[in-house]
Amino acid sequence: MSGFKVGIIGTGHVGAHVLYSLALQGYADDFVLVDLETNRAKAEAERQDVLDCTEFLPHRVDIRIGSIEDLTDRDVIVNAVGDILALKGTHDRNYELKFNMHALYTYAERLKASGFHGVVVNISNPCDVITWHLSEILGLPDGSVFGTGTGLDTARLRLRLQQQTGLNAKACQAYMLGEHGNAQFAAWSAASFNGQSLAKAAESDPVFRFDKDALEKSAREGGWTTYNGKFCTEYAIALTACRLVHAVAHDEKIIVPVSTNLNGAYGEENVFAGVPAVVGKNGVEKVIELDLDENDKQRLHSCCEDIRANYKRSKEFYL
Repeated sequence: MSGFKVGIIGTGHVGAHVLYSLALQGYADDFVLVDLETNRAKAEAERQDVLDCTEFLPHRVDIRIGSIEDLTDRDVIVNAVGDILALKGTHDRNYELKFNMHALYTYAERLKASGFHGVVVNISNPCDVITWHLSEILGLPDGSVFGTGTGLDTARLRLRLQQQTGLNAKACQAYMLGEHGNAQFAAWSAASFNGQSLAKAAESDPVFRFDKDALEKSAREGGWTTYNGKFCTEYAIALTACRLVHAVAHDEKIIVPVSTNLNGAYGEENVFAGVPAVVGKNGVEKVIELDLDENDKQRLHSCCEDIRANYKRSKEFYL
């Protein structure tokens, strides 16, 4: 066994798939699951279901049900707490705020008191606000707590660019920035294809002359297509978190969009938002500043103001 230790808080749709994906791919083999006492039967069921898979895996997996205090020795904790049905009919991730802030109250201070000193990857929505609170409460080194942010939204954008251009998504360097929510946007001024800017590519090839607003809207609202059909999203966001766990476990230094403290980057201070960053064994090790035009800069600043306002509003639910 590798000995890489992961804790998962919340064993709903997403938390369960994080467990399954990490175990299946061998990214980690030592897990502690934590959930509400009223949801313990669900946690036990997920544990048993994944353990029943291990006969077919080339590696061992150890999974335990525990409490917040049992997360002390974890290398990474994935926070997947949420009430996904709160989004039904709203198309606004902020509707999860009340439930997730109340939940945060029940475990964040306990996690700090336990002496945990690893890395936290937050999925819970609104992602930027919950990540910000977790970072403040836990008081870990800067970058140790970060969120999935616009990582999945960026993947959706690149998939749509692949469908538009015929190029593999990995050849498309384009990012969704800002809030993981309705204010996020595609930073077209920094988009490139195999090193060639979008503007330059469009001069010679009509496949790059597309409706940017429509493509951005499709990427921004992509999650709702999934949600409207089954009232949850699970596979893609779980794999987004797993990719980040792998980056920490192997000190990859990958550049990927996450929700992190800008701390002066892009002219912003003391706000968590989705931007490209270097992720390695210590979590977020460096924020990457894209060369944005004035329109994209203004859109990012507007996103940050929205996140600040939501953060301020969220404090009334922390009890």
